[in-house]
Amino acid sequence: MFTKQMALIIVLIVLITLSILLLQLSSRQPYPTHGQGRWAIAVVAPFQNMISSASRSLRDIWEHYFYLINVANENEALRYKAQHIPALEHSYEELRQANDRLRKLLSLSENLAKPSIAAQVVGKDPSPWFQTVLVDKGREDGVEIGHPVIHPLGIVGIVVEVTGHYAKVMLITDPNSAVDALVQKSRARGIIKGGTSGYCVLNYVMRKYDINVGDTIISSGMDGVFPKGMPIGQVAGVEKREAGIFQEVTVAPYVDFERLEEVLIVPIHKSPNPS
Repeated sequence: MFTKQMALIIVLIVLITLSILLLQLSSRQPYPTHGQGRWAIAVVAPFQNMISSASRSLRDIWEHYFYLINVANENEALRYKAQHIPALEHSYEELRQANDRLRKLLSLSENLAKPSIAAQVVGKDPSPWFQTVLVDKGREDGVEIGHPVIHPLGIVGIVVEVTGHYAKVMLITDPNSAVDALVQKSRARGIIKGGTSGYCVLNYVMRKYDINVGDTIISSGMDGVFPKGMPIGQVAGVEKREAGIFQEVTVAPYVDFERLEEVLIVPIHKSPNPS
């Protein structure tokens, strides 16, 4: 079955052949003014016009064909880019957030005015009895047991185990944790320990101190581990029982341990024992 393009090509070939034959007849008389020469020109001219028109049509079809191919290729390239734009946007957002976190970590390190070790959280203890995380810095990086671990938002915990390249950090929400702390407003002193459901409790706070929900809890620096004035959390509840000399204070940590990704480990330089 012939297509329109094939039929057009065949007609063009026939017209070119007839045109050549008629031109050969007319070429015998350079200046045909009458007779056979004039008849040949009269016949050839329309055919040549048709050939020119057909040639232009074929050229337009050919150029249009390649134009469509180029457009199709461009569309495919644009479609490919469009499919990858969401992934690129997600990657950019992830890099932006990581950059923001690292910038805050660097600012905290500079404010400490002492060497510190940046580490990334790579694991979490699945046990419900212990609140610990695993970080990617260890003894080879200068990390030792007892080093405090902090974050731009506040205190994280303390290193309790260490290997060559990893360390386990006990969070302040662990029941075995203990941080000497102050209520920033009233200067009431107590010990922060792990509580339940991600909260901490401020133990041994005398009843005589006025403590309110929303008060900020900071490290006192009296334990010789955490720098003084580091934020810990915010008072979430206060209860004064009829009996007893202490009041019960519940504290919500500033650090969101479920979303913790980077931390700073602060080496403690112990003074040598006098001989």
